[in-house]
Amino acid sequence: MPRLFTPAAFTFLRALKRNNRREWFEAHRPEYERDLLAPLRALAEEFDVRFATLAPEFVGDPKRSLFRIYRDVRFSKDKTPYKTHAAMWIYHRAPGRGVGKEIDGGAGFYFHVEPGASLVAGGLWMPPRPSLAKVRAHLDEDLAGWQAAVGSPAMRKRFGGLTDDEPGVKLKRLPRGYDEGHPAGDWLRNNSFTVSRPYTDAEVLSPKVVDAAMKDFAAMLPMVRWLNRALGYLPSKSR
Repeated sequence: MPRLFTPAAFTFLRALKRNNRREWFEAHRPEYERDLLAPLRALAEEFDVRFATLAPEFVGDPKRSLFRIYRDVRFSKDKTPYKTHAAMWIYHRAPGRGVGKEIDGGAGFYFHVEPGASLVAGGLWMPPRPSLAKVRAHLDEDLAGWQAAVGSPAMRKRFGGLTDDEPGVKLKRLPRGYDEGHPAGDWLRNNSFTVSRPYTDAEVLSPKVVDAAMKDFAAMLPMVRWLNRALGYLPSKSR
């Protein structure tokens, strides 16, 4: 398929990082909409088409999948108004929730565009307590299924392992109710269940970026589906 992103997308994001002010952004809104927003919407639509075959329960929506570029600064010391990256969330349609609600809308897939720091990811990031409790209960019941999902050759080759080096992602001790020596002990200490792979700027700009991302998403799919089963969101064979 034709290239979605051009170097202008990264040019805009770099300039925004240097000029993170409302006046500057409004003066350059046409570039934002043309060089970043339009390709992202096209990408969401293409992901939706691909997921209709790969995993029909997942949705890519050109509006609901995209994260807003505006930062929530209410509780932050950093009052710059805009994010200096762009991202989208491919979500399970059963809970019917897009961006902004994805934390309690099941496991899904993430695509992130940022100069020198783009990536794809998938899973369940820092879920609320009720969802986390369901995942831990499912680990207790189906450890073998989880190990098969995260230990496949494709997963190990592409992602290495779960992303657990972020603050708060891993508990020092097992959660209450689980004994030391539990066979799922290391996994039970996780507060988050995600994998990711970095993309170079050249990979994002490539006409093959959708193909590359879908290969990564396909490798993540058994893990993502296992997590969604834990939450009660089942796979679909069709739409």
